[in-house]
Amino acid sequence: MAWLLRDDQVLAALELAEQRSARMRGLLGRDHVDGALLIRPAKSVHSFGMRFAIDVAFCDKDMMVLRTVGLRPNRLTRVSLRCACIIEAELGAFARWKLEPGQQLEVRE
Repeated sequence: MAWLLRDDQVLAALELAEQRSARMRGLLGRDHVDGALLIRPAKSVHSFGMRFAIDVAFCDKDMMVLRTVGLRPNRLTRVSLRCACIIEAELGAFARWKLEPGQQLEVRE
């Protein structure tokens, strides 16, 4: 199990989607997500076929948050060229975590 941290504070349990099949599947077919999903590598995501809205954080190679967006089902984000990975969580999670662009994140396994 991996964890998503900011300043040594655990924000959420973290699933890793680093293999092609896991990245393609993402959160499709689920009714919710416990914690968050890290998709690496990724420069954009979509929510076609999703059952719920999600928060999306675009991060650089050092896990610095570049931007965040809320994504309703059946939508597509624009490509972020500086992005190396993406974190997805249920809509509202980033507000609870006070996650904002410019913050440094860390993944611990």
